[in-house]
Amino acid sequence: MLKAVILIGGPQKGTRFRPLSFEVPKPLFPVAGVPMIQHHIEACAQVPGMQEILLIGFYQPDEALTRFLEAAQQEFHLPVRYLQEFAPLGTGGGLYHFRDQILAGGPEAFFVLNADVCSDFPLSAMLDAHRHQPHPFLLLGTTANRTQSLNYGCIVENPQTHEVLHYVEKPSTFVSDVINCGIYLFSPEALKPLGDVFQRNQQDGQLCLPLGEDSSGLWRGAGTIRLEQDVFSALAGQGQIYVYLTEGIWSQIKSAGSALYASRLYLGQYQLTHPERLAKHTPGGPRIRDPEVKASPCPPWTRTRVWALCPQSSLLLLGNVYIHPTAKVAPSAVLGPNVSIGEGVTVGEGVRLRESIVLHGATLQEHTCVLHSIVGWGSTVGRWARVEGTPNDPNPNDPRAHMDSESLFKDGKLLPAITILGCRVRIPAEVLILNSIVLPHKELSRSFTNQIIL
Repeated sequence: MLKAVILIGGPQKGTRFRPLSFEVPKPLFPVAGVPMIQHHIEACAQVPGMQEILLIGFYQPDEALTRFLEAAQQEFHLPVRYLQEFAPLGTGGGLYHFRDQILAGGPEAFFVLNADVCSDFPLSAMLDAHRHQPHPFLLLGTTANRTQSLNYGCIVENPQTHEVLHYVEKPSTFVSDVINCGIYLFSPEALKPLGDVFQRNQQDGQLCLPLGEDSSGLWRGAGTIRLEQDVFSALAGQGQIYVYLTEGIWSQIKSAGSALYASRLYLGQYQLTHPERLAKHTPGGPRIRDPEVKASPCPPWTRTRVWALCPQSSLLLLGNVYIHPTAKVAPSAVLGPNVSIGEGVTVGEGVRLRESIVLHGATLQEHTCVLHSIVGWGSTVGRWARVEGTPNDPNPNDPRAHMDSESLFKDGKLLPAITILGCRVRIPAEVLILNSIVLPHKELSRSFTNQIIL
């Protein structure tokens, strides 16, 4: 018997995701056509022996979250429950607080996944590695270049046994090119070190809030446990923590720009996992553009296009474009590569859409051009308008990538990044919105470049 825990955080997190997180909890933001954490749940549901999936966080259980949980249970035929923290408890505090519910039924082990990561989730492979060599903690790791590794938790491993010998969260100097993916497999005994941290916090009071007359302050402070600093760093080199290295897709989803990058990764993954979700060329349908392939020393027949054959159809898929069944897309529109079009969206004649996410109810009028952008819920882009951003892919193997931990500004100016239109924004005809963030409910009357429009 297995369980899975998905750590979804709370509204105090995801501030770098604004203005998109104003309208929907960040874990429910659509990435490649489905809510961000649905990718996690799908992966967990495919693991043989999975009995229950628990979401732990500090969000209020609103209507959107409740609807999502009900739909997930029906689709995956598994109990999917939300456990709300009484206060933000860190990446490990919720696990310890809800330990009785996690261990109910006697699971052999349980997965722990951070909601804000994009991955192909090699959970079955991790389970095989754990069963072959059981240990309390198994971390999923991947490689990054020396420059980008400083933005992540770094793992020094024994190359023969894969034991974690040293762990440093976001070091100031280079430690290792193996980084923590935020995806774990824990044995039940892994909760004991979390209990030790809790007891230590109670005793030394270092994490406690000012108490005054409210004794709940002691609990809230002591209950805050950081897996990375309090557990992994402390236990590294003691034969309890091991790493499983993956060569699959992975990225963090901290900001809107990284959501666009994650959407690209997931859409590409659909070629293998969900070809039915990708748009196909159909008579009278929009034109789907495939990704451009850069010159390489490979033979020309391997450089042309990356095709995947849909098992349900003889049509070939390309372009990595998702179109919700309720969307209305004009046949002269050109889409792709890497485009996600949400529920009830209208795409007019002659529209060009590339490397973008268009959310529920948005309208792109005739001959608009939207590149490297996110168009918010219910927004309208007028005819012949151009909405364009600059991609900043948080690729851990790109030394020039602009990471989410970095500032949005330099010398008082907004750095080039993707363009974000908040909810119900109206863009007039024949204007340019470039490298800008437009807050919700704004009606613009002119062009803007490199600005936050309040």
